[in-house]
Amino acid sequence: MKNLKGKVAIVTGSSSGVGAATARLFASLGCHVVINYNANSAGAEQVMQDCEALGVETLCFGGSVANDSDCEAMVRAAMEKWGRVDILVNNAGTTKFVDHNKLDGLDAEDFQRIYSVNVIGCYQMTRAVRAAMEANDEGGAIVNIASTAAITGIGSSIAYAASKGAMVTMTLSLARVLGPKIRMNAVCPGFIEGDWLREGLGDKQYEAVRDANRRDAPLGVTACPDTVAEAILHFVTGPQVVTGETLIVDGGRHLMSTPLGRR
Repeated sequence: MKNLKGKVAIVTGSSSGVGAATARLFASLGCHVVINYNANSAGAEQVMQDCEALGVETLCFGGSVANDSDCEAMVRAAMEKWGRVDILVNNAGTTKFVDHNKLDGLDAEDFQRIYSVNVIGCYQMTRAVRAAMEANDEGGAIVNIASTAAITGIGSSIAYAASKGAMVTMTLSLARVLGPKIRMNAVCPGFIEGDWLREGLGDKQYEAVRDANRRDAPLGVTACPDTVAEAILHFVTGPQVVTGETLIVDGGRHLMSTPLGRR
């Protein structure tokens, strides 16, 4: 779809960071937005106000994508309000910050919690929205927010990297079966400047990793929520013959032989 005016997008995990930036960008183009949050209701309320100030309608939905009933209810609420869903951005994600050499820092419960959001949540949201998108004349577009951790195996923890690798694989599997009405692609950001990584790493390590990524990236830059949102928009409004693809957004850092990037 080239024109987002009057379309409807669900952006999971959109109370802050990449999700919030994506919701605002879509709203600026005339797209109505479902703003989803799990815990940050204040952030979601602010994003909702920002989007509505741009002249679109919004729906604020509290719930976890790890719960299938919440996924179904979110899509149902959008259909009741607008009668359509055109875009899904599977952005909701979670992690546990653990150095990769500390194998005792992760247990089965950590893996299950991370996978329940990053992988199963993505699947459940896709399943919930499929019928609504297939009913549209133009079909629909789904963008999964993975990470360069899926490519390099290096991220905030081994469990996180593994979950994002699974997300990329699932993008390939689902893209095959969702066509011809629905396109699915993935965006893999590297280090993203912002509060999420700063809080997880601590100020000193955050700045060290950020500076290392900038130094080693051919473009000399790291991603921010707004630049990732632009990549997401590319998959929605760009070439309509593209599906099952993965776009790395890290200033070219993945091209280096010793990747250090962390989402």
